[in-house]
Amino acid sequence: MPWIFILLVLVAGMMMPTQGAINNKLATYVQSPLLASFFSFAVGLVGLFVYIIVARIPLYTLGNIRNAPAISWLGGLCGAFFVTAVVISVPRLGIALTFSLVILGQMLITLPIDHFGFLGIPVKEINLPRLIGVALVILGVFLIRRF
Repeated sequence: MPWIFILLVLVAGMMMPTQGAINNKLATYVQSPLLASFFSFAVGLVGLFVYIIVARIPLYTLGNIRNAPAISWLGGLCGAFFVTAVVISVPRLGIALTFSLVILGQMLITLPIDHFGFLGIPVKEINLPRLIGVALVILGVFLIRRF
């Protein structure tokens, strides 16, 4: 198993609630969850651009973007919705409940994406152990909400 990718994704997962807390803090200063989301994406855009330049990633392949299917453009909108929804929810639900619900939402959509191979993802059928995993996440959400 490629442990570096497991570690990479684990750290990325840790960044999600950290980003939520940071963006929530920013929203209190700019007094708008939408402005906080906008600036979050703007800083991310600049950061990625700097990395692309420093890493000398070739830009000549950008011309291929015109061949991408229309759905390929929706990823940014999904990200913008996610960041904004989190900024709005964190002060009302708390970081633990917000992100336990995020994880539950992820589980509820990843199972059908895997099962049917949506968007070219390799098929991994829904089975009892995976359903038990989702049930345990639901139990976790309930426990976090209750206590």
